[in-house]
Amino acid sequence: MTSSVVQTPIARKISTNAVIRTILANGPISRADIAKLTGLSKQTISEVVRDLEDDGWLKPVGQTDGRPGRNAIIYEINARAGLAVSIDLGGTKIAAAICDLLGNVVAETKVATDPRGGMHLVNQFSDLLVELALAAGTTADKLRLAVLGTPGVLDPVTGHINVAPNIPGIDAINLQQVFSDRMGITVIVENDVNLAAQGERWQGHGVETGNFAFVALGTGVGMGIIANGTLLRGARGAAGEIAYLPIGGDAFDPGGFTLGTFESAVGSVAMLRRYTGFGGRDASTVTDLFAAFDAGDTSAVAAIEETARLVAVAIAAIGATLDPELVITGGSIGSRPELVDAIRRFLPRCTPYPPRIEISRFGNRAALMGGVGIAVQRMHDDLFGVKLRDV
Repeated sequence: MTSSVVQTPIARKISTNAVIRTILANGPISRADIAKLTGLSKQTISEVVRDLEDDGWLKPVGQTDGRPGRNAIIYEINARAGLAVSIDLGGTKIAAAICDLLGNVVAETKVATDPRGGMHLVNQFSDLLVELALAAGTTADKLRLAVLGTPGVLDPVTGHINVAPNIPGIDAINLQQVFSDRMGITVIVENDVNLAAQGERWQGHGVETGNFAFVALGTGVGMGIIANGTLLRGARGAAGEIAYLPIGGDAFDPGGFTLGTFESAVGSVAMLRRYTGFGGRDASTVTDLFAAFDAGDTSAVAAIEETARLVAVAIAAIGATLDPELVITGGSIGSRPELVDAIRRFLPRCTPYPPRIEISRFGNRAALMGGVGIAVQRMHDDLFGVKLRDV
């Protein structure tokens, strides 16, 4: 006669947590191997796996072979059982991706940002989710949450977005609440560069270090800071707003209070203005400017060199203040090796301790992938009580 041990709800939750954690860490695995790795009884493992399979969280994917005795069923996470969306709101483009429980991107798109801003953006997000869900073979009501990255300063207490000059009307609405109410799902709003830093911490160059800065260079300029393994926000959520560094112009010019002195000196508009000032004639976009640089246009070379010099000074200031092990660059300009190579050359000339510089592995998708990472972490925590960084 066999005895059955009935687990309390708390004990069952702990057992379920252990099983999920083991499968996430080891991939497809048999119940016997789960038992060996967790130390739980085979009976408990069988009950937990059965419940997870019945609820749709696990699925059988084959059988063991090459071992003595009977073949055993192998299980893995049913990644499609949980879907979320990551949205990166930019001044000119909106990128969005639906991901599953394992962080796989199952549908992705990019559209032009509605220039009217405000509530028009909420309408655009809603339409975008419906179309993207269709492309992923599902419907928008099946999404568990949305992670939205936006420019500007996000107040960590109220969730209000301030100082986002490239997105009209975004500071006049409670974007998180309005979007959540519209779609009927949880919405997490985060500064886009902070998301990019968290994306690098999840699967990028920041995996191996707890102290680094992500510097975004493009139409706008910003920085996300990971200090001692934690995202640094500051007292008002404005940590990393390097657009306002007093570099590259007159720090006392009130005109710099809008875009920021540093952004006004190194953003895409400034680079094109500098190119024209040096005598250039063949570039109407930053892409044109880099093409001219590659073709040996001396005005383009001078414009990029001067931009790199100013960025190097900013990174020297960042290094003296934060002492990061690594600075990761990204964005439409920051991901260009022509600029980053020049920054690396200038750095040793303006600081005795130049940090290592790496270009983001995600390119322009860093914030989007950071949103995916946050979404996966939240789903794991909500559904299984498993923290992503613990896996």
